[in-house]
Amino acid sequence: MDLIKKCKDKLDGIRKPAHNGKQSNIVTDGGIFLLIGMLLGVFSKWLDCLGINDGVWWQRLLGMIDLGNLLSLFPVWLLIALAIAVYAGSPLKAALRVFLFFAGMCAAYHISSILIAGFNPMDYMMIWYGFTAISPLLAAVCWYAKGTSIPSLVITTLVLWNMMSCCFAIGFWYFDFRSVMDTLIFIGAAVILHVSPKNTAISLAGALALALLFRLPLG
Repeated sequence: MDLIKKCKDKLDGIRKPAHNGKQSNIVTDGGIFLLIGMLLGVFSKWLDCLGINDGVWWQRLLGMIDLGNLLSLFPVWLLIALAIAVYAGSPLKAALRVFLFFAGMCAAYHISSILIAGFNPMDYMMIWYGFTAISPLLAAVCWYAKGTSIPSLVITTLVLWNMMSCCFAIGFWYFDFRSVMDTLIFIGAAVILHVSPKNTAISLAGALALALLFRLPLG
């Protein structure tokens, strides 16, 4: 028990869970994020199958903002998961919410592919199911990024490094912008993780240094 308490005290020192006196129902709380994931999964598959007709105003609008391609980008799902995790009241809630969100999204997308599109993308979906399986651990770790301690700064740097690698084309001698949406997604991640100007500046510099370091020529 002493060891558990010491571990809890250490983790609380990184970021302390919020206790506002109002306990949410864990079934209701989880069910909301499961439902959101399912709706986004079905919506994403529907966009995949939608043939844009410029004569229909709302379809023309979807084509202009390129929403179908946006939801096909891996970083946008990382951004959504990051927001869900960071703004949860505790690491346990972050883990539960993110897991149920991805479980709902993946299952709904997979079933919709079979029922709507008429094919079973099993190999592709296994990648997403694998990511869903580890998402609770990643979400719990990301939750601590919103603290003010040094471990929080390290976690924020690692998250921004990962987002930077996903959103930009980076080599040891170059840094290229892939698209406007990728850039906005990265900015969104930096805003979500923002604690103070100093911490954000250090994390961005550290993320860029890591991105360049892992592109060093080996020969």
